[in-house]
Amino acid sequence: MTPAHFTPVPLEKSWRLMNHGPTVLVSAKHGGITNVMAAAWACVLDYGQAPKVTVVLDKATFTRGLIEASGFFALQLPTRAMATLTVGVGTDSARDVPDKLARHGVRIFTAPGSDLPLVEGCVGWLVCRLVPEPHNQQAYDLFIGEVVGAWADARVFRDGRWHFEGAPDELRTIHHVAGGQFLVTGAPVQG
Repeated sequence: MTPAHFTPVPLEKSWRLMNHGPTVLVSAKHGGITNVMAAAWACVLDYGQAPKVTVVLDKATFTRGLIEASGFFALQLPTRAMATLTVGVGTDSARDVPDKLARHGVRIFTAPGSDLPLVEGCVGWLVCRLVPEPHNQQAYDLFIGEVVGAWADARVFRDGRWHFEGAPDELRTIHHVAGGQFLVTGAPVQG
């Protein structure tokens, strides 16, 4: 069952979910195994009808193997309320802590028409098909994904843009700066 505020975002607007540089949760599934990890180095690569994103996934991460095997992954935007969860899934490896999702209180759901695991509590979700670039993946740990589905929490993203003003602070996205410390998305400023 999907969360109450889980609403579709047109693909041509999906790049706007990521263009403010938030920390992301990366999820993947293969062979009945699901995992979630945190990543600070993710960004928009291309927008339009076939938007693309990038994410850096170290060779040592368990999730990377699931992505390479399945050809799919999801990027999710955690909130201020999820900072502890984000540090937990980013610090613990499923290789060493097989029950890390339960240990850190990660609740999984799936979007209509997909079996890719998505994390409850986030305010943005991008389902991506891996664009294989073996050289970039091996040399730079850089993965490219074509966004094939996008959703957002309508309390903070609607009409193709973020509306953090007026929403509870706990729904603001987070930006990792170092050592488990985050900055929270601030108030809008008109230029």
